[in-house]
Amino acid sequence: MHQNVRVRFAPSPTGPLHIGGVRTALYNYLFAKKHGGTFVLRIEDTDQNRYVEGAEDYIVEALNWCGIPYDEGPGKEGGFGPYRQSERKDKYFAFAEKLIASGDAYYAFDTAEALDAHRKSHEEQGKTFIYNWHNREKLDNSLNLSAEETQKRIDAGEDYVIRFKSPQSEILELEDIIRGAVEVDTSLLDDKVLFKADGMPTYHLANIVDDHLMEITHVIRGEEWLPSLALHMMLYRAFGWEAPQFAHLPLIMKPVGKGKLSKRDGDKMGFPVFPLEWKDPKSGDIASGYREDGYLPEAVINMLAFLGWNPGTEKEIYTLDELVQDFELTRVHKSGAKFDPEKTKWFQQQHVQLASDASLVPGLQAILKEKHLDYDDAYVKQIIHLVKERAVFVSDLFDQGSFFFERPTSYDEKAAKKAWKDDTGEIMINLSKIISETEDFSAENLSANVKGWIQNEGLGFGKVMQPLRLSLVGSMSGPDVFDIASTIGKAKTLERIRFAIETL
Repeated sequence: MHQNVRVRFAPSPTGPLHIGGVRTALYNYLFAKKHGGTFVLRIEDTDQNRYVEGAEDYIVEALNWCGIPYDEGPGKEGGFGPYRQSERKDKYFAFAEKLIASGDAYYAFDTAEALDAHRKSHEEQGKTFIYNWHNREKLDNSLNLSAEETQKRIDAGEDYVIRFKSPQSEILELEDIIRGAVEVDTSLLDDKVLFKADGMPTYHLANIVDDHLMEITHVIRGEEWLPSLALHMMLYRAFGWEAPQFAHLPLIMKPVGKGKLSKRDGDKMGFPVFPLEWKDPKSGDIASGYREDGYLPEAVINMLAFLGWNPGTEKEIYTLDELVQDFELTRVHKSGAKFDPEKTKWFQQQHVQLASDASLVPGLQAILKEKHLDYDDAYVKQIIHLVKERAVFVSDLFDQGSFFFERPTSYDEKAAKKAWKDDTGEIMINLSKIISETEDFSAENLSANVKGWIQNEGLGFGKVMQPLRLSLVGSMSGPDVFDIASTIGKAKTLERIRFAIETL
C-alpha cells in the first residue's frame, strides 16, 4: 500500500447521480477510510455542451445524504485544487506539448470532412477506419510535415488536434486489482485525440494529468473505462510518471433481462435509480429518489455495497463503519451485479429495526404534522417502540400506529360482526368500571386487573379482549392491547370504549 492512499470520485455534472455512480463513490470512500486515506471529489465538467444546472450541487448533496462525504474537493480545499476541470483549463496544453516534444504525440490537421471520406471509403470495402500506425504516415499530420511547415500552419490559425502516437506492435501487460492481468496488443489501438480543436483537453488527457497532479494512488472506477486502461497506462509511461493502481468495478445490471440498469427499468418496475429526487431543469420532469421514497441512507449504502462485493461470510447487514473494516477490493466481483428491488426493501426493513427509536421520531413527526396532529417527541418515540418491528418505511409506522394518534371513527365490519355480540355492550360497561378504578395505569397492572376480573366473572377471554381491541384500534391489528391502553392513557381508553358502545 502507498504511504498516503488518495482516491477520487470524478463524476460529470450532466444530470443526477445514478446509483451506479453512488456505488463507485462508496467503494472509493470505503477504500480510503480503510487505509486512513483521502477521498477526493473532482468535477469533470470539460464537456460544456452537456453541463446541467444544479447537477454538481446534487452530487454533493447525494454524497452527504448517503453519509460518504468527500474529504477534499469543491469548497473543501486540500492544496490540490481547483477541483473542477473547467477551472483547470490552463494546465493541460503544456502537458500535451510535452508529449509532442518527446515524440509521443503529434499535431493532426485532418478536417472532419476528410476523415469522414476515409471512413466511408473503408466501409465500402468492408473495413473499419482506425487512425493509427498503419495509415498515419499517409494522413494530414505533423508526422509527415517538416517542423517549419507544421508551425506555419499552426500560426496561420488552422484547426488542429493533438493525437497520441500509439506504439505499433507491443503487448502491454496491464494489472487490475479486480481483474488481475490484462494483455493488450497496441497495434489494435487508435491514436486517440488528447487535445481538441476548441482548445479543450479530452477526457483522457485531463484525467491522467489531474490524477497525477492530485497524487491519486488508486483509481477505482466503472468497467466502462477498462478499454481506456491501455491508453492511460501508456500516457503515464510517456510522461515518466508512476501510475496509480487501477480497479474496474462491474456494472449494475437490470433486475430482469440483459444490459445495465437504467432509469427506464426503475420507472417500469417502480423503484428509484437515483439517491435523491431530481427535477430536470429543462423539462421539469421529476425522477424519484431513495431519500424521498423513505429509504434510510444506511439501507441504501448497505444494498449498494453488496452489488458487486461481499465479505465472503454469511453476514449481510452492515453499518458504514463495519463496511469500512471488512471492505476489500480483491473481493469485488468481475461480473455484473443484478439489481434486486425486493432485496433493497429487505435491507431497508433490517435497518429500520436497527435504527434507534429516537432516530425515527423526526420522520414520523413530519407525517403527523402533515396531518395536523400534534404530539410530543417522547410520546411519538413510545409509539415507534411498539409498532416498529413490522415497519419497512417510516410511513408504515403511521399506518400501523395511527390509532395511537387518532380515535377510530369506524370499525372493521368483519371484525365487528365477529367480536360484538348482543351482550357485548353490557360487558364493556362493566369493563369500563374496572379500568376507571385502576390507579396505576401501567400495561402490567392493567392486564392483571382486567384478566383477574374476567376470570372472576367466568367470561371467555375472547368475549372481552376482542371488543376491547376493536374499541381502541378499530380493527383486530396492533400491538398488545394493554400496551395500547396504557400508552393512550385512562381517559382516552374509556372514551373509546364509550364511543364503541354507542356506535356498535
